[in-house]
Amino acid sequence: MTPEAPRTTGSLAGVSKEITVLVVEDNVSNFVVIARILGYLGIHCEWKTSGYEVLEYADSIPRLDLILMDLRLPYEDGYGALKKIRQSPRLKNTPIVAVTAEASVEQINKARASGFDGFIAKPLDIDRFPDQIQRILAGEAVWELE
Repeated sequence: MTPEAPRTTGSLAGVSKEITVLVVEDNVSNFVVIARILGYLGIHCEWKTSGYEVLEYADSIPRLDLILMDLRLPYEDGYGALKKIRQSPRLKNTPIVAVTAEASVEQINKARASGFDGFIAKPLDIDRFPDQIQRILAGEAVWELE
C-alpha cells in the first residue's frame, strides 16, 4: 500500500460530509492510506491504535457511522474490542468491518461468526476501497477477500 490518491472515477454522491469513521489500526502506513481515501470521499475519520479502551474512545465520538477494525492489534485484538463494543447500548448497532491482512476463508468465517458486519482484505485495493466504503455506508454487507 502506498499513500497516494485513489484512482476512482465513481460518483461520490450520497456520501455525507458529516460521516465519521473510526479506524482501529496499529500500522501508521495503513492508517494513512485509509485516512487519505476517506478524506477524498469527504469522510471525517478518527484513529485508535489498539483494541484496548476502544469502547471508551468510540463512545466519546459524538457521531460514529462506521468502525474499520484491524484484527491483529496490540494489547487487545479486534475480536475482543468487537465484543465490548457490541455490549454498548449506544454503539451495538454501529457497523464494524474487519480490515485485515489475515485474509482467508477461515478468517472471513470467523469474523462473520464473531459478529463483524463485513470484511475487507489487506493490502487494500485503492481503486476498490472507495466503492467498498460507499457500499458499507449505504447498508450493504461487504465480505471480500480480494
